Order: sequence, then C-alpha cells, then structure tokens
Amino acid sequence: MRTQGPWLATVLPVLDEEAHIEACLRSLLDQSLPSTEHMIMVFDGGSSDATQEIIRSIQEGLDKEKHPVLQLYDNPERFVPHARNLALKHLPDSVTHVLEFNGHIEVYSNHLEQLKSAWNRLESGHPNIGGLGCRVIGDEKQQGKIESILDSTLKSPLGGSNGQFAIFDQEGPTNVPAFALHLRSALEAVNGWDESFLTSQDSDLSMRMLNAGYELFRTPEPLVKMRRRTSFRSWFLMSHRYGFWRTKVLLKHPQRFVLREFLPLIGLFATTLLLMISPNLALIPLIAYGGVLLLSGLVHFKKGISHALGVPFSIFLLHTGFTLGLIDGCVRKGRASRDRT
Repeated sequence: MRTQGPWLATVLPVLDEEAHIEACLRSLLDQSLPSTEHMIMVFDGGSSDATQEIIRSIQEGLDKEKHPVLQLYDNPERFVPHARNLALKHLPDSVTHVLEFNGHIEVYSNHLEQLKSAWNRLESGHPNIGGLGCRVIGDEKQQGKIESILDSTLKSPLGGSNGQFAIFDQEGPTNVPAFALHLRSALEAVNGWDESFLTSQDSDLSMRMLNAGYELFRTPEPLVKMRRRTSFRSWFLMSHRYGFWRTKVLLKHPQRFVLREFLPLIGLFATTLLLMISPNLALIPLIAYGGVLLLSGLVHFKKGISHALGVPFSIFLLHTGFTLGLIDGCVRKGRASRDRT
C-alpha cells in the first residue's frame, strides 16, 4: 500500500440519506489513519431531501490539515453499482484500494487502520487477496423498538446468514465479504460491478473475482454499525428484495447456492405435497415450524414481551418475503427497491 497520495478511497453511494449522512461521514473523517492516506468519494443519486446540502456544509467546515479529501459527485444512473463504476473512472492514480460504504452505516475511529493491518497480514500469506470484509452489527445505542427486534432476529440461527449479516469471530476465507476493502487492480480486472444487479451486486462481483483467481476474506475486528429497518413493512420488502436478487445471482452463478436459504421454500413444497396426500399430515411441518418460532420467542423473552412476540413474527416475515422473492426472481425483471422509504 502506497503512502504518497491517498492509497485508499471510500466510495459512498447515497440517495435521500439526510437522517444518517452526517454521522456516517463524521465517522470516516475522524479516523486514526492519517488523513493523507485516504479520501472519501460520495456519489449522490439525485436526493430530494437535504443530503447534498449536509454534505456541502461538511465540506466547507473541513480542516485540510486534519481531514481527508471529501468529494461529492452526481450519480445520474442513481443506483449503487453505477456509482461504484463511476468512482473507478475518477480515482486518482495513487489509489490502490477501494472501500465499499453506504449512507446509513458508521464505523469506529480505528476502522481503516484495522482493515489496513488485516490486509497486510493476510497479503503476506495470500498474495492473490482481492477483497477483505468486516463484521456488521446493529447500532444498539440508537435503536428503536422495531430496530432492536430486527437486530435480535438477525442474530438468531433462523434469521442470520453467511452473507452481509453473518456472525463470526474467526478471520478466514469467505464468498461474500461485507463492506469490503477491494484491490483496485482486481476490480478493474473483472470490469467492476455488473450494473444489471441493482441489489446483490456484491455477490455477483465476489463470484467473478473468485472465478478470476482472487481470494476473498473477512475479519471480525473491524465493525460496521448499520441502522436496521424501522418498520415490519420495510423488513418484509427488504426480505423479498434479497430473495429476488438471490435468484438473479444464482441464475448467473449457480455455485452461490446455499441450502439453508431454500429451507422455507422446501418446507412449503413439502407441506403442499402432504396436503395433497392428507390434510392431517400437512399439519406436522406446520406445527413443527410453529414450535420452532415459539422457541425463538422464548429465547428472547428476557428482552420483554415485545421481543418474545416480535422476533418470531420477524422471522416469519423474513422467510416468507425471501421465499416469495426467490419465486418472483424467476419471472420478473429487477427494479428499484422501496424498503428504505
């Protein structure tokens, strides 16, 4: 990693993030990594709120001796993959690494240094490293009731995954690193992000990088604090969106298949088959599933009745939305998401 000129650029696609963008940017501006080593590139997809005004206000108040460069660009195509590809065209020659970010996350002040240290450590034994992800957690200090319930849901064995919201404590290889630090030359070698993936573009990118011979890792110490959804409606829509785009990724990369993601769909088919044979037999998987949901609620009872009822309900919405999304992805083209509104 070079130190003459910034070697790292954090790329931040945003759209209508006025509620979170200031805290997000402050967490990047106040890093222990020397300000000359990194820069921040924000790509706005046409925000209709005060997002751009907030960013410009922050720019005006920066101390050039203390803070990294903060740049604001327009993203005419609006979406995340377009912003990231646009960033590749604007990167200074000194930049060798690119960090994925978004407008509703925050990091601790040593985040970039932790990533740099982990990368250097891994690179010594894995010269083909192309990406390094971190661990994603909920922002417990600023959570409302529903956010807390959804955070508990993602920590549940029935609600977690091996992807962005994975819970892990060991450094090692992964197929999809979350909020990854990428090697710029690796990104350019695989032609950046596929802009047809409005969601799950990182899954597609990771598969192409692995196919090209690059290694991907994740490390547990750097933490990203992400704001959870604030309503069950947006949670359901998010679950559907993830299922929809999982199908699109699988159609292009069958090796991305993870059996546990299809268990609710398999259960639905099994229940339907049993119903055709005997209604009484169909009750068996339904009762079993209901019992598992009940147990998941009891596990969280110590957090109150809201969690005892809310976590099972959230798990049910997750499984239902994701499964419907898997099916929907077989018959429909993608469109812009609505689960952050």
